[in-house]
Amino acid sequence: MNKWFALILSALVGFGTAYALGYVVIPWLHKLKFGQTILDIGPSWHKKKQGTPTMGGILFIAGVIASLIVTVLTYRFMGDDIISGDAVVPNTVKVKIFGGLLMAIAFALVGFADDYIKVKRGRNLGLTIMQKSIAQVIIMGLYLYTLSSVGATYIYIPFVGVRDIGIFYWILGVLAIYCTVNAVNFTDGIDGLCASVTAVACVSFAVIAVLRGMFGVSLISSALFGSLIGYLIWNWHPAKVMMGDVGSLFLGGMVIAISYALDAPWLLLTVGIIYVIEFLSDVIQIVYFRLTGGKRIFKMAPIHHHFEKSGWSEVKIVKVFSLIGALGGLFSILITWFGRIK
Repeated sequence: MNKWFALILSALVGFGTAYALGYVVIPWLHKLKFGQTILDIGPSWHKKKQGTPTMGGILFIAGVIASLIVTVLTYRFMGDDIISGDAVVPNTVKVKIFGGLLMAIAFALVGFADDYIKVKRGRNLGLTIMQKSIAQVIIMGLYLYTLSSVGATYIYIPFVGVRDIGIFYWILGVLAIYCTVNAVNFTDGIDGLCASVTAVACVSFAVIAVLRGMFGVSLISSALFGSLIGYLIWNWHPAKVMMGDVGSLFLGGMVIAISYALDAPWLLLTVGIIYVIEFLSDVIQIVYFRLTGGKRIFKMAPIHHHFEKSGWSEVKIVKVFSLIGALGGLFSILITWFGRIK
């Protein structure tokens, strides 16, 4: 089977699964009364979203899994292995892809526990920050150890090549993974934002993977892209379902997994520029608030709420942020292309 057809198939299966499941999962969540609780400190107009079903991330999680199963099995039935069939793809990429997928699912389980506690207790606080952090550190530690055990303590640097970074692999890895998974979680604040920004990032990841000859990585990027588009039909403003922490933490794990599979965790800063902006806006707000005894730089953080309170519609914020994400992705693609070591 042609590899380009495999990419299209993965996107279509992901899209179809996520979209079709919406007809089943959303009514089921309504029946279980798994509705979102809205904080009083947020924008007042968000109160109308009270009770909107949460845990909608189940749709695109199922989409990704179904897509990979169908595409990989179809490809093998045709006599090939799309994950490691390309001679330029090292075996460690296989470990990174499947290890990364397991990491994302583990993060999703933490998010599910958080969501479940929220809906059962009818509040916006599920797991405590400490409980979440401990679980995340354990998951990322297992992931980094798995990569280290196969000798994957190296990164690809444009214009330089592949370099083993030794002990910095652990230091930078813990920092990058912890910040990223929570930054993606911060981005999930208005209808369609996190899913749209991540879908745009998937396109950039897929192109970079193709440029580097890593079709296995482009496959998982394509599967996630298609699944997010199917989910967005239900999540576009006004949203009929919200992804919840089960979805946002899964997306954080997937973004990390794809970046590491490309040997380029630095892509989290460029392709993931919106995540960086969202995370930094929250940190800056907190630090400034404490240093000045209660003053604020932004009307509300993360920064998408600042623009919301400045009069921007949710749809406008999603479009502008997605465009900025696309520019970050284009920058990453150009650096990858021109930074090739011949």
